[in-house]
Amino acid sequence: MIGFIMSIIAGILMSIQGVFNTNVRNVSHMWTANTWVHFTGLIVCVAFWLFTGRDSFGKLFQVDNKLYLTGGIIGAFIIYTVIRGISDLGPCYAIMLILIAQVTVAYLIEVFGLFAVDKVGFEWMKLLGVALMVAGIVVFKWERVN
Repeated sequence: MIGFIMSIIAGILMSIQGVFNTNVRNVSHMWTANTWVHFTGLIVCVAFWLFTGRDSFGKLFQVDNKLYLTGGIIGAFIIYTVIRGISDLGPCYAIMLILIAQVTVAYLIEVFGLFAVDKVGFEWMKLLGVALMVAGIVVFKWERVN
């Protein structure tokens, strides 16, 4: 149940953050906004690290695949692409497309067992679920002709 609640909160926060970041970008440069987002995130993370336990940063480098340490780099591009998507398409349409991309790639990661994720079998019903999401975008963007 906690995973369900946290996932809902993550979705809410990601949508709000995307709009906030886009508004910051509207008065500054894309990479200035992106830097600010990550700088303020760093401050919050350091504060939590100081107050909740201080595992050594050296432990990070014990990860099996060093590629996994590039999450922050990916995060910079996530912020960039979310801001551009929201700027060009608006929050709702951009977030819908982002969610479809996330679900599709996450399912492919599971089906192929990529990045040390337990492999799952392919299920047509899950593919149908993604197709329904795409259909939802079509319905959402449907323009009524008078």
